[in-house]
Amino acid sequence: MKKILVPCDFSTPARHAFRSALSIAARSGGEVHVLHVIELPVLHDAVLMPVVSFEEGLFRELEEKSQTEFAKLVEENKGNIPVHTKIVFGETSRMILDYAESEAVDLIIMGTRGASGIREVFIGSNTEKIVRRSDIPVFVVRNAIEVGSIRDIVFPNTLDTTNQEGLVMKVKALQNFFDAKLHIVWINTPANFNPDATTRVRLREFATRYMLQNYTINIFNDLYEESGIINFSHHINANMLAMGTRGRKGLAHFFAGSVTEDVVNHVDLPIWTCNLKQV
Repeated sequence: MKKILVPCDFSTPARHAFRSALSIAARSGGEVHVLHVIELPVLHDAVLMPVVSFEEGLFRELEEKSQTEFAKLVEENKGNIPVHTKIVFGETSRMILDYAESEAVDLIIMGTRGASGIREVFIGSNTEKIVRRSDIPVFVVRNAIEVGSIRDIVFPNTLDTTNQEGLVMKVKALQNFFDAKLHIVWINTPANFNPDATTRVRLREFATRYMLQNYTINIFNDLYEESGIINFSHHINANMLAMGTRGRKGLAHFFAGSVTEDVVNHVDLPIWTCNLKQV
């Protein structure tokens, strides 16, 4: 994780993401890129072609205000981590992804606002768009984290072998970076029930195949996979979730639909995601 990108709107969640990035960069010997995207109001003319209506003076005012906020933010960098700041104009998620690609970023860290923010993460927000579309791992945090505070990582397992190897290698690297214990969990639901004895054998085979270390295997019963993952994570006091996504069928599909708003509001852990199309 040599290059870490923090999309920043200067809100409290964004500052939490920035502090988390500093902690990770301090351990990895990396650098932090902070990107502020200013979305332009778009008008439509008679033939419905988008026309940006902005005066040059307003551009300068917005840039100056952003630079002032950047200066305040960078003051929090007590460890003298290399920090690069940039302001761009355009559509937020597209600009973030373009910047990540052009700068060969290794990780994107984004903040969320807790209960209401978590709901937005998974239902249509810019964060959710980044999770779905990003070719690199995305780390969503509610509060600022310190590397040493991540001791237990939950890794939900579907026992689906499709694209599994690349994902597992990345999760192993994540576990090694944080020096944490990995908790592999299968969620047993009425709709997708498997006998515990059979599942436990498959989980052990999975762990052996990928030569996992410092791990536990777990079977957790719940009505739904989504709530089961959340409840299991709380049950063992985990510090992080690590999950693969499948682009547009990823976390948006995973968390939106069968999970009630009350359950989604309990997702208060940092969540690391990786697009299975890219592993």
